[in-house]
Amino acid sequence: MIKHPSYLVEPWSIKETSLDFGMMAQCESLFALANGHIGMRGNLDEGEPHALPGTYLNSVYELRPLPYAEAGYGYPASAQSVINVTNGKLIRLLVDDEPFDLRYGQLHRHERVLDLREGVLRRTTLWTSPAGRTVEVRSTRLVSFAYRSIAAIAYEVRPIDGPAQVVVQSELVANEPGPQASDDPRAAAVLEAPLVSEEHAAEDARALLIHRVKRSGLRIGAGMDHVIDGSRSELIGTRSYEDSARTTVTSQLAAGEPLRIVKFLAYGWSSERSQPAIRAQVEAALIAARATGWKGLCDAQREYLDEFWARADVEVEGDDEVQQAVRFGLFHVLQASARAERRPIPAKGLTGPGYDGHAFWDTETFVLPVLAYTNPEASADALRWRYATLPIAQRRAQELHLKGAAFAWRTITGEECSAYWPAGTAAYHINADIADAVIRQLDVTGDADLAREIGVELLVNTARLWMSLGAFDGDGRFHIDGVTGPDEYSAIADNNVYTNLMAQRNLRGAQALVARHPDRARDLEVSTEELREWGRAADAMVVPYDERRGVHPQAERFTDHSPWDFENTPPEHYPLMLYYSYGDLYRTQVVKQADLVLALFLRGDAFTPEEKARDFAYYEGITVRDSSLSACIQSVIAAEVGQLDLAYDYLGEAALMDLADLEHNTRDGVHVASLAGAWIALVSGFGGMRDHNGQLSFAPRLPEALQRLTFRLCWRRQTLHVSFDHESVSYEVREGMPLRILHFGETVDVKPGAPVRLDIPPITAGPRPSQPAGRVPLHREPPQVEPE
Repeated sequence: MIKHPSYLVEPWSIKETSLDFGMMAQCESLFALANGHIGMRGNLDEGEPHALPGTYLNSVYELRPLPYAEAGYGYPASAQSVINVTNGKLIRLLVDDEPFDLRYGQLHRHERVLDLREGVLRRTTLWTSPAGRTVEVRSTRLVSFAYRSIAAIAYEVRPIDGPAQVVVQSELVANEPGPQASDDPRAAAVLEAPLVSEEHAAEDARALLIHRVKRSGLRIGAGMDHVIDGSRSELIGTRSYEDSARTTVTSQLAAGEPLRIVKFLAYGWSSERSQPAIRAQVEAALIAARATGWKGLCDAQREYLDEFWARADVEVEGDDEVQQAVRFGLFHVLQASARAERRPIPAKGLTGPGYDGHAFWDTETFVLPVLAYTNPEASADALRWRYATLPIAQRRAQELHLKGAAFAWRTITGEECSAYWPAGTAAYHINADIADAVIRQLDVTGDADLAREIGVELLVNTARLWMSLGAFDGDGRFHIDGVTGPDEYSAIADNNVYTNLMAQRNLRGAQALVARHPDRARDLEVSTEELREWGRAADAMVVPYDERRGVHPQAERFTDHSPWDFENTPPEHYPLMLYYSYGDLYRTQVVKQADLVLALFLRGDAFTPEEKARDFAYYEGITVRDSSLSACIQSVIAAEVGQLDLAYDYLGEAALMDLADLEHNTRDGVHVASLAGAWIALVSGFGGMRDHNGQLSFAPRLPEALQRLTFRLCWRRQTLHVSFDHESVSYEVREGMPLRILHFGETVDVKPGAPVRLDIPPITAGPRPSQPAGRVPLHREPPQVEPE
């Protein structure tokens, strides 16, 4: 998509310069605005034409049936799906009685700009109606980071070639019709018109709608208010109905005379609060929005983002596309999390209905590491959400005859929503992924209060899961059998290396945290014997190794499986899961996404450099990247073993996953984890940043195509600036306390106001590893430099 002539490569914005109706769905995802609580797809203001309308509230869902050919013990009976709630984006326009519709008349100019520093979506349109009247329409849309329940739109219309009568209809619409939400007719029937009206009201330029979700019982309130600025404008009035409300304004405008309307929106929802309480919440938010005013909202948005970029920005010299893409990715990661406030971070954020709005292990493994180093308050809140689901996870563990907690593979509220047990429930590694995120958060922030509040209990419960899921064998080795690792083309294997090593980190992390908080351990009845067993299991953890091939098998006997016939796999048969049965996939050596290679990254302290190089080369030959989660991790390890150009190719895939719509499903929402992966590929890949055992270390190196990389990291309330080229690196703490880091294994003390510049040693890499036929990453040519 970024190659489309309508889309410009700019460092701080995504700009669309013409309207392509065939790309509307992708654009609606890319131009979505959100704050973690409210999400609005980038639909046109007037609502039509559209591809996929969408307004979302984090954790507002409907229950739907899960179909099974056969019943089975422990299968979830129902799932949760995010729903399109009341749409407040709609502002319809009539010009001399002609609907403003870009499918008709003549469109002279169309421009939309997602401004990553201002946090707004701007639109400018110059259009001539079928009757021959030309008008310019400008709008700016905002979902507030500063005020979690508020969104606003500034809308302006101006006749160009003569006087015109304009009518503006600003609306709230519930149960908005859209494409079928599910291929399953039973689920589709449930998700169609899921909102039941409880109250509607209108007065002056204000309106309120309150609905209840039919099956989940959640209560939603949406309200709007307006400020009208036009010398000859007239408020006709506001009317409300069960599923809609409309404020109508008309004005007789001279050529060049504007009519400007600011629309304030407020949302509230609850599973427990009463109808009057929701009404009061929405009305209070509207009053606050109007009191703050449009300028106040914009100023607060810019102030919030200035603070964010000061601690999170990444500067890339040498590739303007990657520069744009990494900032775009960070912006969407922020939009998915900033005001989630103890709600999940879904895989698609709040940009579309993909994956039913579910959160997966992606959150802890890809998104929270980025947030821990750039916006640690948001990552702490995401962990508090996981902690809030702990009672559900404990009940799930009991149902599965396990101890501790078994967290859901995919969920909105904590209940398991995966209907496919081998790739869902059996992917127990999510429990260690959550523990890993807790350990990292505490290492990065040093937050003892968070450790006591949620950390100890999460680590104790996940540690207990491994002790009941695994077992010691006759030789005293600790096995974890019958599990599914991150690679979804393998399932129900013994001793998955990633799972075992992450469980080992979980067990040792639980031991260490319990030692620091013995009173919390007593509350949880952690005995000395239990602590001893955790340590014994961690020390005796089985990590399979194939001596004959000199590599680690992804899981026990994986390297003995038959090879996949890549040469005779047609290129149109990817992703493989759409053309081959799981039986075909599970018994062969083919990898959907980085699994063992992910272990090389997150548990790099468990491998030698030589093992990493051999393992990486081996798995390059069988990994097909049918998942958006793979490229960034392959980029990181490629950089570590010296394959810098290959790492650069993978960086391009991760960074442009949505901007280039590489997997052809951006229409359903952006890939938040892959967008976070662009940061991971740059900071952990080329920056060589690791945080093993709470020690911050760096081994920076650049590919030939890039000239310089600069990034910032939060560490214990300080911000570390790292900037490097091909020859040397500078580490700087601008204020705060001294910081001790490792530079290529050597200890370095960085003092405030005293940058440390060090040389970058060369690296000799082996031959570039090969990939399966037809699965070589897209090659990134170094950008062409225009001659002076």
